[in-house]
Amino acid sequence: MAVALVCPDKFRGTLTAAGAAEALGRGLEAAEVDRRRFDEVRRLPLADGGEGTLEALLAAQGGSRRRATVTGPLGDPVEAEWGVLPDGTAVVEAARASGLALLSGPNDPLAATSRGTGELIRAAVRGGARRIVVAVGGSAMTDGGLGAVDALGWSLAGLDVTVACDVTTPFLDAARVYGPQKGATRAQVALLTRRLERLAEVYRQRTGSDVVARAHAGASGGLAGGLAALGARLEPGFDVVARAAGFEAALDGVDLVVTGEGRFDRTSLEGKVSGEVLEWAAGEGVAFRAVVAGQVADDMTAAAEDDVLVLALVDRVWQAGEAWARAGVLVEEAGVEVGRWALERLTRPT
Repeated sequence: MAVALVCPDKFRGTLTAAGAAEALGRGLEAAEVDRRRFDEVRRLPLADGGEGTLEALLAAQGGSRRRATVTGPLGDPVEAEWGVLPDGTAVVEAARASGLALLSGPNDPLAATSRGTGELIRAAVRGGARRIVVAVGGSAMTDGGLGAVDALGWSLAGLDVTVACDVTTPFLDAARVYGPQKGATRAQVALLTRRLERLAEVYRQRTGSDVVARAHAGASGGLAGGLAALGARLEPGFDVVARAAGFEAALDGVDLVVTGEGRFDRTSLEGKVSGEVLEWAAGEGVAFRAVVAGQVADDMTAAAEDDVLVLALVDRVWQAGEAWARAGVLVEEAGVEVGRWALERLTRPT
């Protein structure tokens, strides 16, 4: 019996993780070698704690969607979605309340606030949640989480909060590393860093927590550190999502694992979905692994092992822009190619 598991991240700007999983799954189901096909193709969209985490968990587990009006990154009200999983765990995604993508114009990195994320957590509590997963990627602010902490009244009130972090950046490095991506000039980065230094001391005095020493505390402009000061756990985002989605169980008895993302490069091996899936699958002894990505860095293709296939969508079109416009079709076609590649090897006599 040949079994495959597709577990991609989103293809930013083109496909959600669930959409990519469905396209890959169709491709694998259509693949055939010497009349042999995959007997089962499992679909499990994943995320690493960044944008798309809510969609991935709802697609993997089911659950319901809720909405709340909260303070946007620059103070304007926004309608933000959050979710409830079947076990009652609430999922809050910072990008939906405090995200850079919510802005219609340029960001104001000195004014951008995480307050809306705190308000979204409060909405989940009002909805009855006692256990909350907060995904912190894609934010507009570098306020050290102060806006969210203020919105929460400086207390998690007995909540069990896990922060799914998509980076390992220290608290005091948040402005230097991510400020420029959020529109900060060099002078503003310096000012934001001084703010973070003062805030770290305030957190230590008021809560007894040293956020400077905490791994992942700089995620989402320090939002992770602010929530940690109130007692939240900071964990690698992929681990949080994989555990909630049942990734380990989904790997049982699998011959082929296929993952994917928008761009596959060296950073993909630093806690992102594609790299983590490849590592976990290898550790579980999965015979064949594959990555389908919109773009693939040259050194990643060259580094692929005999039992790992890496395919780029841009190699399947005449112009790179076609890969964006036809992403779903191209991902499905790549799934067929991956399926044939694996089936050929599975049917070889031993």
